[in-house]
Amino acid sequence: MPIETTLAFAPAQDAVAGRELVAVPFGTDLVLGVDASTPGAPPVELPVPASALLAHYEAKGEAGEVFEVPFALGDGVGRLLLYGTGDCEAGALRKAGAAIARKARGRASLAVVVPPSGDLAALAEGALLATYTFTIGKGGTRPVGEILFAGGREDALRRGETTARATALARDLVNTPASVKTPAWLAEQAAAVAADAGLAVRIWDETELGAFGGIRAVGQGSVSPPRLVELSYAPEGARAHVVLVGKGITFDTGGLSLKPNEGMKAMKTDMAGGAAVIAAMSALSAFAAPVRVTGLVACAENAISGSAQRPSDVIRQYGGRTVEVLNTDAEGRLVMADALAYADTELDPDVVIDIATLTGAAKVALGQRVAALYATDDSLAGELLAAAEAGGERLWRMPLVEDYRSALDSEIADLTNVDRKMSGAAGSITAALFLREFTGGRPWAHLDIAGPARAAADEAEITKGGTGFGVRLLLRYLTARPAE
Repeated sequence: MPIETTLAFAPAQDAVAGRELVAVPFGTDLVLGVDASTPGAPPVELPVPASALLAHYEAKGEAGEVFEVPFALGDGVGRLLLYGTGDCEAGALRKAGAAIARKARGRASLAVVVPPSGDLAALAEGALLATYTFTIGKGGTRPVGEILFAGGREDALRRGETTARATALARDLVNTPASVKTPAWLAEQAAAVAADAGLAVRIWDETELGAFGGIRAVGQGSVSPPRLVELSYAPEGARAHVVLVGKGITFDTGGLSLKPNEGMKAMKTDMAGGAAVIAAMSALSAFAAPVRVTGLVACAENAISGSAQRPSDVIRQYGGRTVEVLNTDAEGRLVMADALAYADTELDPDVVIDIATLTGAAKVALGQRVAALYATDDSLAGELLAAAEAGGERLWRMPLVEDYRSALDSEIADLTNVDRKMSGAAGSITAALFLREFTGGRPWAHLDIAGPARAAADEAEITKGGTGFGVRLLLRYLTARPAE
């Protein structure tokens, strides 16, 4: 569900104004905004000097530290949250914002005195992302109702809010159960986002997907037919054209190459790449992104039935290349290949970026907090790495090992969809090499987000379930690109 917490703004000296919960940042030896020497400090009457409180708690000023102390509030008592700001860089303030928002759960409001410097967008982003919840029915502690940011630039804080709400949209799409989330439903959500964000939209239904052999093959075993979604953002004067391609597998049984039960439980989230594309597209107008962007989401359910594709089937992808399907559980690359080939053939992009929960191998290699980055262009790779670092989402560049390409040669088709020896070795690399075949030699990057797309527990701004990984880095990348 969308983030329910609202934002308000006021001067620092108005932070208290009868509020029972106030958060104040601190450094090594100073409670910022409370110390009497700080201009515009809110009138907070502490029980002991600020420096004594910090010494008592053995505070270090690290991001994520939060210490609670009482203060006089008229005839009653308020609560003061002293929160560490670290170095006030984006990562530190994102973590600090998340820590104080979690402390305020169940409260009607929280006033936050902002640091005098630092990345305030990250502070708001972390605070709002930590309030995110997804529940069906009643249950759990509600997030804080309102956060009032006292002091600081409202435009910077609003930027963080926009990013957080876009990320929350992706989380909502990922967390929705597959009993609701059919390919048609996901396409409908994309159309609704397009209407709200001023995007052009086109949706191919099952009667229009004749040339998209990969999408049709993956979806043919399901009673819920596949879809292809195209979202378009075209600001006046933009010359560079970026295409984003997202995997939209709304549930993945593995097909006839059936997954084990444990491996299947999280597969309602197998469309996290598609969710990231839809969510990033939703915020481009708000950020006045200077480039043309087309988002493609290939939507299908990989199910089991008498009509499901079989291992050894040969399919014809968009553009004509044939693929021998050796493993029906390597289905994401088949739908992505269609979208990539369509982008190359019909859209003439300057840059193509795809994002997908593509391989368990990437999760084994990099764990649950880092995504794999493959790229054919060093400049593109560097820009994405910088955007990921700034946005708080980590990437690690992986090699496109040319020696492994021959493992995808088929005896009867142009390609196999997995290593023909079915060895399982270098699974993430061979998947990337497969996708590269459909990019037409254009500057291309592939983000394998199988690890960080899901979280088992709350941590900093991350919440349990779908994380919305990729939205922040894509927005940073797209809004930083020059218009030409």
